[in-house]
Amino acid sequence: MFDEKSIDFLRRLTESFGPSGFEREAARIIKEYMKPYSDDILTDKLGSIVFVKRGSVERPHVLLAGHIDEVGFVVSGIDENTGFLTFNTLGGWWDQVLLSQRVVVRTEKGDIHGVIAAKPPHLLTDEERQKPVDRRNMYIDIGVTSAKEAMEAGVKVGDPVIPWSPFMLVNNGRVAMGKAFDDRMGAFVIMEALRRIKDNNVNHLNTIYAAATVQEEVGARGAQTVAHIVDPDVCIVVEVDIAGDVPGIKPSEAPTKMGKGPSICTYDSSMIPNQPLKEFVIKVARESGIPLQLSQIARGGTDAGRIHISRAGCPSIVLGVPTRHIHSHVSLVNLEDAENAVKLLIELVKRFDKETVEGFTAI
Repeated sequence: MFDEKSIDFLRRLTESFGPSGFEREAARIIKEYMKPYSDDILTDKLGSIVFVKRGSVERPHVLLAGHIDEVGFVVSGIDENTGFLTFNTLGGWWDQVLLSQRVVVRTEKGDIHGVIAAKPPHLLTDEERQKPVDRRNMYIDIGVTSAKEAMEAGVKVGDPVIPWSPFMLVNNGRVAMGKAFDDRMGAFVIMEALRRIKDNNVNHLNTIYAAATVQEEVGARGAQTVAHIVDPDVCIVVEVDIAGDVPGIKPSEAPTKMGKGPSICTYDSSMIPNQPLKEFVIKVARESGIPLQLSQIARGGTDAGRIHISRAGCPSIVLGVPTRHIHSHVSLVNLEDAENAVKLLIELVKRFDKETVEGFTAI
């Protein structure tokens, strides 16, 4: 399982400030942590960062990608009379998970804490009580009483906002709880795998490109630029998977369960995975004694949706860590699932030689 150094890295990474388009703080944390384990560090011009680990041969190029942007918000206006902030979303939110949640607004003068609020229940009409509150009727209260006060505090239109949600371990340290697991948990798994490959001098007949991509939540934009830089021959995107073991979700909607191992996505709306690669992953997991779940999602996509159609195409698959309550202020992950994802990733990279990778696209 993960050592104290790894858990501290995960804590700093998930608590860092980094909604889509504002990922620099998270990228710097990863860069500092990964310098000792990388032969080279590349960047695109959007903010993604790629750590290179050379094996005994250059090709194939193995791209491991996990995005580091989190769902968040951006200030859209400041009420002249009250100083309350209106906001738009960065990434997908369901309005009903927003009310009464604490947030952090990053301004030119520093971070400001606030809360997403709406009309108190005492003032709601019977008709209003029966309707969900629309985000357009919500506001962020930062404790000021006028637009002048808000602007004096440094707030302006376009400032980014994230959930405030400290990282913690629960269930005797087996489960992590916090924000931004989508998809800093995926990035963490990739970086931990690269760290172990370096520390244990694991032989790999390829070049590994471990990428922390940006702006996935607003259209997988960093994935496109990273794929252009890396020119990958095979790609594994490491993501969170929607754990369906919660009330109200049918197994056909989200098949995976927390604590039952990582998953591979057999279908989503952005990519049908390369089938020989999919079968190869299942075979390696079985041979290695690593539990693996099969998943799918009818709506939504990942960085793999862009990467698999880059240049002439790239055989790709999504390795998932089952996660409860994604795209909210607080998610939960079983760390054993993440550990098994690291192990599987290493076993796959060890086997990605030229002949094997070429076999994924042979006709």
